[in-house]
Amino acid sequence: MDMNLYSKKPKYKKMLRGLLFWILEIAGVILAAYLIIEYAVDKTTMLGNSMETTLKNGDKIIVNKLAYIRKGPDRYDVIVFKQSGKEHSYYSIKRVIGIPGDTVEIVDGFVYINGVKLEEEIKVEPMRLAGLAAEPITLEEEEYFVLGDNRNASEDSRFANIGLIVRDDIVGEAWLRLNPFSIIKKINRED
Repeated sequence: MDMNLYSKKPKYKKMLRGLLFWILEIAGVILAAYLIIEYAVDKTTMLGNSMETTLKNGDKIIVNKLAYIRKGPDRYDVIVFKQSGKEHSYYSIKRVIGIPGDTVEIVDGFVYINGVKLEEEIKVEPMRLAGLAAEPITLEEEEYFVLGDNRNASEDSRFANIGLIVRDDIVGEAWLRLNPFSIIKKINRED
């Protein structure tokens, strides 16, 4: 028997183990990347001018899909949603104004929540059209009232073709604007 053959076996096993470990590491990285892209973040583009001056047409947006796993959106969050039952395949982006349990009404161009005028945290103009919110709208569990920041050029919850947004239709929170880079919550704030 050749003693040289026995001395090479541990080297081959060690090399094979190293190769297997390397393959598992690559598979793990690919799986982690897939899970992040599929379940944690998404990328979309702002379409139209309904969110100006916060977001402009063509802005690239990173969506945090994990933001609302434990709880729903808060008032003033900018959300990304896809309406169920609608034919279009794009995401919509609007700001949450009314949350479950609120009664929302628009009087003389201003939003009232539960009969109290809403002190906006963002810079917006008074609305010319109250739409459906000319009469009080009470939000049920899992329902949200959304408005575009460009209130006079936005198709939002005031109108029947958008209406109230249900939680199951919310993809996530509009988190980052890529061009120019900014955290969306910090854009267009009242001082």
